[in-house]
Amino acid sequence: MTVKYIDFQTLYQAVKWDVHGLSPVIVQDARTRQVLTLAYMNATTLQMSYEKGETIFWSRSRQSVWHKGETSGHTQRIVSFGLDCDGDALLVQVVPAGPACHTGSPSCFFQFTATEGADYGDVLSNLEQKISQRNEARPEGSYTTYLFQKGIDKICKKVGEETAEVIIAAKNRDPLELRAEVSDLIFHLLVLLREQNVPWQQILQELHQRNVAK
Repeated sequence: MTVKYIDFQTLYQAVKWDVHGLSPVIVQDARTRQVLTLAYMNATTLQMSYEKGETIFWSRSRQSVWHKGETSGHTQRIVSFGLDCDGDALLVQVVPAGPACHTGSPSCFFQFTATEGADYGDVLSNLEQKISQRNEARPEGSYTTYLFQKGIDKICKKVGEETAEVIIAAKNRDPLELRAEVSDLIFHLLVLLREQNVPWQQILQELHQRNVAK
């Protein structure tokens, strides 16, 4: 995918507002790439969001400006603005200071149904999100909390231990043991990436670039 970088004013002028002067806005976590919510902006709130550096929407139900997190504290710091190919939908990538949903869920999208042939493509993204939440909340008694509290040395030690156990399982020709140990290794690698502030998406991008290069 080729990304085209433009300045905000160019993006602002390219937005195609609907008959009500609004544009749908997909809000996405810049770190995990999880879609957090769907909201709306008009020309005024888009400019306000840019100037404030936080999401400010237009509430269709209240017919008023809505600064996300103004009362709850669950603000969304804006990392980037994006515009789709038709110019009629915005993508705002943010770093959230709390849940996006009024229910307390990190995302407003938490109800799903699986279709026939569904796979496990979102498992790693969901696990990355949960690890990020553990890092922020640090719930007592959580193993993930323990790892983050102990710091980089402990996390790296666990990655090394799990790597060795993967090798042993492979040498033992034990598929069940290998499956379990690889799962442990992937978990600890995701913890390491979170500690280093490296999103899983960047690993996928790196692998994609290497595949293209070959």
